[in-house]
Amino acid sequence: MSTVAPAQLDPGVTDLIERSRAGASRRLRGRGLWSALAVGGLFVGAAVTFAVLYHSSRSTSFLSAAALVLSYALASRAEFEVRTGSALPTQVVLVPMLLLLPLDLVPFLVALALLIGKTIVPGRGRAPLDRALLVPVYSWHVMGPVAVLALAGERPPRLGDWPIYFAAIVAQFAVDFAVSGSREWVVKGVRPSSQLPFMGWVFLVDAGLASVGLLAALAAVHRPAVCLLLLPLIGLLSVFAHERQMRIDHALELSHAYRGTAFLLGDVVEADDPYTGTHSRDVVTLVLDVCDELGLEPSERRDAEFAALLHDVGKIRIPGEIINKAGPLDARERAMIETHTLEGERLLSLVGGILGSVGRIIRSCHENWDGSGYPDGLVGEEIPLVARIVRCCDAFNAMTTDRPYRAARSVDEALTELRRCAGTEFDPTVVDALAATLATGS
Repeated sequence: MSTVAPAQLDPGVTDLIERSRAGASRRLRGRGLWSALAVGGLFVGAAVTFAVLYHSSRSTSFLSAAALVLSYALASRAEFEVRTGSALPTQVVLVPMLLLLPLDLVPFLVALALLIGKTIVPGRGRAPLDRALLVPVYSWHVMGPVAVLALAGERPPRLGDWPIYFAAIVAQFAVDFAVSGSREWVVKGVRPSSQLPFMGWVFLVDAGLASVGLLAALAAVHRPAVCLLLLPLIGLLSVFAHERQMRIDHALELSHAYRGTAFLLGDVVEADDPYTGTHSRDVVTLVLDVCDELGLEPSERRDAEFAALLHDVGKIRIPGEIINKAGPLDARERAMIETHTLEGERLLSLVGGILGSVGRIIRSCHENWDGSGYPDGLVGEEIPLVARIVRCCDAFNAMTTDRPYRAARSVDEALTELRRCAGTEFDPTVVDALAATLATGS
């Protein structure tokens, strides 16, 4: 489980993590409560049924079982956030429990370990009672390998039985995905197909940790105390988890700071010139609709939102009498207006980070498809896609808004003008996408 969290999280991941955190801090109610009771009740029923029907031939000491339970509880405290939930490095302890302890007791011992780790030891998130209700839900993963190992017959751990262990871990992942995936779908509306990519990564890491657990089990056959050597590894994983948590917290704070700065600058623009500020906010809505129509990635969509909001921020450096002039601009005034993209880039470069990259997009928001725009005379796809989207939506909003020197055009008239200029001023693909979003909205 990687401890590396980027300084700037992908906006899609940021949204998932924040929604997951918000959900984890709320009390269980409604579908969340009923699904926890139903899924947890099924686990208890399955564990009890298995214990009644299966009689283990293994024996173990209380101290060995207690040591593994406490180790599992400690491992369950090392939470690695992954999008809609968290991953726990408990696999390193689960494997020795499966191979050394009586199989009919393992489901109950896993549930006990999670109960200790999630409720008795203080932690952030849900209230202790809610966390206790979720323990049976989170214990379901153990039933898959328990069933496989029981069918294969209990035996001392040995490398030659790797096909059985492989089948056991596949069964674990299948049960875990079926239970957690279904519950996420019911409670949060996240389809299993959307969960599979990141859950697949978690399963891959768990498979790696399982090999460490197997080595511990092999070494502990005659010396159960060897399992205590897993504690330093668990401690190290806990440090990594805490470090990752801090990095994610920092990245989320940074994301909020950039967003707050962007909206603050938008307010500054609006205070300097109410039309420009209102126009920019209207352009944001159009731009985001076009981004969705074109299927842009979350990071591009975020850049587009900020670029649309701040594409005219450089105008705060232009005299108001020029911006609001009722008649046509002369050559000197036109040249001054055309510096606003460069001024916008300069202002945002002072902020840096995400907004610094948005500034480079804003520089190109008045480039034309045929190369006749400013300030760099870029042609076609040399112009950043986000800048092309903002350029088109900016023009449409300007045409459909009343100005001191002309009345607003109708939507149909503005679209006709955009289509006429597609291939010269505007990217034809963006014009088509804007027309499609307007048709859908109407």
